[in-house]
Amino acid sequence: MPILGFGTASYPLGETNSDTKLAFLQAIKHGYRHFDTASIYGTEQPLGEAIVEAISVGLIKSRDELFITSKLWCGDAHGDLVVPALRRSLENLKLDYLDLYLIHGPVSFKKGVEGYLRDEKDHVAMDFGAVWAAMEDCQRLGLTKSIGVSNFSCKKVADILATAKIPPAVNQVEMNPLWQQKKLREFCNANGILLSAFSPLGGKGTSWGTDRVLECEVLKEIAKAKGKTLAQVCLRWAYEQGVSIIVKSFNNERMKQNLEIFDWSLSEDEVNKINEIPQRRGYQGENIISKYGPFKTPEELWDGEI
Repeated sequence: MPILGFGTASYPLGETNSDTKLAFLQAIKHGYRHFDTASIYGTEQPLGEAIVEAISVGLIKSRDELFITSKLWCGDAHGDLVVPALRRSLENLKLDYLDLYLIHGPVSFKKGVEGYLRDEKDHVAMDFGAVWAAMEDCQRLGLTKSIGVSNFSCKKVADILATAKIPPAVNQVEMNPLWQQKKLREFCNANGILLSAFSPLGGKGTSWGTDRVLECEVLKEIAKAKGKTLAQVCLRWAYEQGVSIIVKSFNNERMKQNLEIFDWSLSEDEVNKINEIPQRRGYQGENIISKYGPFKTPEELWDGEI
């Protein structure tokens, strides 16, 4: 699994155009080999088209050079819908298999409910046992090489581990210098689960993200002293924590800059300064919290990890 992945979510979710496919082709040209998508993003199809074109023009020799991640959305998070959902994703991507398939979040919507914004009454408790057993079926069928979760707290990962025959390989969560996920990192490390960091720059431009990371004075000072961009400092910090990183920019110059994090390091003093930054979760889970559902508050969703 390449340590630096290319995020494909565009906001508002599902709004793509001809430039979307071109951005993915440009990313392949720059050397990105890990692409992170999801059924809810609406980018599986343009990513699949980009992969076909990249092979046809010789940017890569085969699909096997790429690591492709996609995710199971809440409306399909029911035991009998998991395998069909993955097959649809593969059809959209024009692929025979994924490298990694993740449960997008720890809640289900009623069967047949589509989309990101939905009626709060559509929230239902996920049957972790049935859904994870179906995820294991996906791996056994060869539809994906590995399976994992996303937006799962320590407790919810433990709930999966309690019944799993195949443990999650990855837990993809929000992580950046202002939300360092120390407890979750330690828990996942102890259980052989790789933590994957989304929104390593704070998620500005998303429906929930802020510019708190990009406006952090401590990070600005470190970036200036290093002669690096603030984004590069954030990505290098995450890399030094031993996690994989999902970074998204469709800007050509920033695509290149985001790859330039491997031939330098942060000093012990700089790391200590980052460790002292006040912590606060950015993504509260607004779209999966409901007074009618299993998680009525952020505290319940994240099991106090806020």
